[in-house]
This record gives sequence, structure tokens and C-alpha cells, in this order.
Amino acid sequence: MNIDRVMLIFSGSMVLLSVALTQYVHANFVWFTVFIGANLIQSAFTGFCPAAVIFNKIGLKTGCAFKGKA
Repeated sequence: MNIDRVMLIFSGSMVLLSVALTQYVHANFVWFTVFIGANLIQSAFTGFCPAAVIFNKIGLKTGCAFKGKA
């Protein structure tokens, strides 16, 4: 599995987690969801994602989306 696919799984999981936290813990967790969305938009334009850098350092293969950026 490459970084691109892991990033899709990770970001989707974080969105679902943040929505669950907002629903069941506290309404201010909605800002976690906003942060995740802003990070996804930023990485789409720049190709840089902090999580992709971490996944690269733990040894995952680079996919086409983060080639040379992670």
C-alpha cells in the first residue's frame, strides 16, 4: 500500500472521528473537522501534507500524489 491510499484512509477516518466527537462529546470538536478540511484543501494545492511526511518516514512507498513532496 502506498502513501496515497493510506492518506485517503487516514483522512477519512479523521473526518469520521471528528464528526463522532462533535456529536457525542462536545460541539466544539467541529473545529477539528474544519482543521482537517483546511489541511486537505491546502495539501491539494501544495502537495505537502504533514501526515504524508510521517508515513514516508515510517517506510511507506510514495505514490503519485506525494511523489517528491513527502
